[in-house]
Amino acid sequence: MDRVPEPIDPERPATVGGAPNPDDGAARARTAADGADPDADAAVGDAAVGDEAAGDEVGQSGRGDGARDDGRAESRRARRRKPRGEQQKPRRTNWLVEVLGVIVVAGILSFLLQNFVGHQWYVPSESMEPTLVGCAGCTGDRIVTEKLTYYTSDPKPGDVIVFKGPSDSWNIEGAPSPRSSNTVIRGAQEVLALVGLQPPNENDLVKRVIATGGQTIECQSGVGVTVNGKKIYEPYLAESAKQVSTQDPCWGHPFGPVTVPSGNVFVMGDNRLDSADSRYHMDDQYQGTIPKADIRGKVVAIVYPFSRWRIVHSIDPQV
Repeated sequence: MDRVPEPIDPERPATVGGAPNPDDGAARARTAADGADPDADAAVGDAAVGDEAAGDEVGQSGRGDGARDDGRAESRRARRRKPRGEQQKPRRTNWLVEVLGVIVVAGILSFLLQNFVGHQWYVPSESMEPTLVGCAGCTGDRIVTEKLTYYTSDPKPGDVIVFKGPSDSWNIEGAPSPRSSNTVIRGAQEVLALVGLQPPNENDLVKRVIATGGQTIECQSGVGVTVNGKKIYEPYLAESAKQVSTQDPCWGHPFGPVTVPSGNVFVMGDNRLDSADSRYHMDDQYQGTIPKADIRGKVVAIVYPFSRWRIVHSIDPQV
């Protein structure tokens, strides 16, 4: 007769071959010693997993909010940003306005330079040869004067200067006027004169300073030109004037003595035989001298023709 198996009691220790299983008892003993319930641990683990899932949901929600903020910021930048076509479109300029602006600025600079710094002049006569060349039918020298020196000091003996004839006696009879008789053209010439593109409407001349304010100058036959009683030395004279002076040291025109008024200068040309200088105007109100107010500048250089380009030096005749 077959035996019916006994039901297994879960509370009963497991047996091996009818005997208790030592390994199973040891496992239970270790579990009891640790104070841990495997079923409880599983529950705690499930709770932790649940918490982590909840954290993931929170993190995903935060990332979603940040993405929306970034999207709104990009949208604002896109609205402020100009379309690509407008960014690459070249800026249109009014060339006529720019050209007129350049002309106006150049005119202002030229006016300031011509009237307060320096000026360019044309030498029309032979009175200052060989230092400065000028004659009818030839290419006269173009010279440059500077004004800065005479703002802080007075002209000195030997300076070559450009000046306005201080009286009517200096006017050259029959000389053509630098201005047109046409009113419109004359007005344009006056404007151009302000920026140095036309000569001033005045009788300007160029000579060398021989004596200055307070000095007494004269030329007597047999003696020659003296300043304060001392004969002067003039290496710059034209060769023809040097030759004549050996026989006639006053070149046929003795004068003086004349005491130069303070602030004025007495001038003569280097080509003493062809120069209507201070010697020929002794009867005017200045006794042939030039007030400093009428001096337009000190000659510093020849700028044209290029073959004669050079610095014009002051040579003191009183040394």
